[in-house]
Amino acid sequence: MIYTYLMDTKDQILEGAEDFCKGLTDAQDETAREILSLVADKWPLWVMQVLGASPEPVRFSRVMERVDGISQKVLTHTLRRLEREGLVTRTLYPQVPPRVEYALTPQGRDLLIQVLPLWRWVAERIGHFEASRARWQLKSE
Repeated sequence: MIYTYLMDTKDQILEGAEDFCKGLTDAQDETAREILSLVADKWPLWVMQVLGASPEPVRFSRVMERVDGISQKVLTHTLRRLEREGLVTRTLYPQVPPRVEYALTPQGRDLLIQVLPLWRWVAERIGHFEASRARWQLKSE
């Protein structure tokens, strides 16, 4: 008989993550944390999903229409941050009025592919999170 222990695998993954992180310089660690913070923010993944769902570059106004509730200022800031990290490209067409289009880079597309399993994990457990919040609320009252 062959026995496998899922817990051992999980522990190995966690140990491997710690070892990997130890190999980063302080500057690399800071950059990694900034990228993770960016991705964990409210709007970036939604904006990236809108760009990723389109087979061609998307104009600013179309992104704004598809990301419900985002302000122009926040969308501009989000797109600039994504562009700075190489996850989105911005193309400016010199015409009147100026036209700007955004698209995911290959790195941005790859990030979305990597995040999708986490998103699914959360979505599949929404009931658990709602129940946990309700229990916590009862304890807090």
